[in-house]
This record gives sequence, C-alpha cells and structure tokens, in this order.
Amino acid sequence: MKNLSMLLPIGLTWIFLHLAAIPQQKPSELELVLKKMDAVAETFRSAQADFEWDRYEKVIDEVDDYQTGTIYYRRSAKNIEMMADIKNEGTSLDQMQSQPKYVLFNGSKIQVYQPKIDQLTVYDLGKNSADFESYLVLGFGGSGQDLVKSFDVTCAGRENVQGVDAAKLQLVPKSDRVRNNIKQIFLWIDPDKGVSVQQQFFEPQGNYRLAKYSQIKLNQKIKDDVFRLKTTGKTQVVSPRG
Repeated sequence: MKNLSMLLPIGLTWIFLHLAAIPQQKPSELELVLKKMDAVAETFRSAQADFEWDRYEKVIDEVDDYQTGTIYYRRSAKNIEMMADIKNEGTSLDQMQSQPKYVLFNGSKIQVYQPKIDQLTVYDLGKNSADFESYLVLGFGGSGQDLVKSFDVTCAGRENVQGVDAAKLQLVPKSDRVRNNIKQIFLWIDPDKGVSVQQQFFEPQGNYRLAKYSQIKLNQKIKDDVFRLKTTGKTQVVSPRG
C-alpha cells in the first residue's frame, strides 16, 4: 500500500502533463459569430439603418418590387418596437418613385400607414406576435443562443457585403410549420458589430426577399416621435381579417 500511495501523485502528475500537452481547439467561425451576437443582445437598446429591400418572383424570374428607406428598432424591458420608414418604391431600381409608407410594429399589431391616400391598415397578429418578433430581431438584437434554438445554423464562409467582410450564416427552421412558409434564411453578420448587413428569406416556392442594410447605428438615442404614425383626423382605418 505504501508503494501505491507513492505512485498516485506521480500518476496524477503524468495525466495533468499529458492533458496540458493536448492543443486546445480554437472556436469555430460559427461559435465566434454566435458569441458576438450574444454579447450584442445583452446590451442592445436600439438600432438604425438605411435599407434596400427587393422581392424576387420565381414565376416571372425577376425582381419586381424594390423599396428603400430607413428602419429603426428600440427595445424597452422585454418589448421591441420597429418602424420602417419607406421612402421610395418601384418595380425596378430605374423606376423608383417617392412612395412614402410607414410600417410600425409594437406588440401584437403591425400598422401600415400610407400618407398619399391617408389610409391606415392594421394587422392583428394575435398568437403569431411572438413568432413575428423572433424574425424581426434576426441579426438586430437577437442572440446567438436563441438562433440555435429555432434553427439549424451553419456557417457558409465569408462574403464582402456593403464593404464588410461578413460571416454568412445559413438558417433552416427546425419547425415543420415554419418551413411551410420559410424554407431557409441567410444572414450576413458583421463580425465586429454582431448585426446583419444583409438578409435573404427563401420561400418553398423559390421566391425570396433580400434586404441590404447600411449606415448602421447601434444604441443611439432615437426620438419617441419616430415610433408614432402621423395620421390625420380623416385617416381611413382598415383591419383585414384572416
């Protein structure tokens, strides 16, 4: 027993030395990006960015809807608000016209105000509110941990987008119900800021929406007026059903 007690410290020392000699595995690109998104989500209060949105229709094999403007996000407690100030719209970049439109999300409703016709369309999301909000914060205040809960996430390398060497993430919804509407999503994440500079949503039919973001500002003060719709006393309110 005496000899055995003398050997134990020697054996433990050998084990520790052996483990120390094993090279530590470096975090993968995906792990680094998700960790950065987690850190940004913890301190996220607001975001502002210029956007360019377009929609591709597979049936006609072309992009037929372009929109440009500025988008705003603001988080207070556990709630998030979003206002999209759409300034121009057209069937092509060469045919863009001034078409002011405001899209506001705050809670369980999406409100779309069109000043030219003075009409407010209100969509009640009901039980789908949480789902909509989860997609709203993809790449803008959403954490990496939440991302992997809802999607199978892989890293598809790096691409230069908007002058940023962005990490391209492929997201496949884990939910069969979600996949009936969205087949897959690509996010291009700025590895320094931890937010997306580009997003692409693919539908099962092959249609997709592409969003490009630039002039991104994080955690700066945004005036309360930004999240208010400037309706009038004569505004017509429409509430689609179904």
